[in-house]
Amino acid sequence: MTRNGTPAARECVFCAIAARRAEASVVHEDDTVVVFMDLNPVTPGHLLVVPREHAAGLEDLDGATSAHVWSVGRDMARALRRSSMGCEGINMLLCDGEVAFQTVFHFHLHVIPRYAGDGWTLNAESSERERVLLDGDALAIKDAIASTG
Repeated sequence: MTRNGTPAARECVFCAIAARRAEASVVHEDDTVVVFMDLNPVTPGHLLVVPREHAAGLEDLDGATSAHVWSVGRDMARALRRSSMGCEGINMLLCDGEVAFQTVFHFHLHVIPRYAGDGWTLNAESSERERVLLDGDALAIKDAIASTG
């Protein structure tokens, strides 16, 4: 995890928002995270849950912060469903790395309210993977778990 006094953190827009040096429409904040409206929302009500401590991606977060981000994300999804905004569903989206569409390199969880006919789609092409290949993938992941604890 990179501390907020480093050059990367000083240039980070999410660090600036967390420190109240940049404008944002804040919905919730505590000692660990700040939640604010996405400036370029997919749908009305699109929120970002952002840890105050600068971390580029998921692997850079400590376990407690990671758990807190997801817990607050759940609370925000619940609030969106109970709000007057009338959302009918929720997508929680994590973009971790450039190839995964991350554009701001400070970890953040998107909480996206969904509305019938809102026009936002995920159009992934997928096909069934053979069991032998799935078993090989599972083994590679198990090996990584064993080696990292």
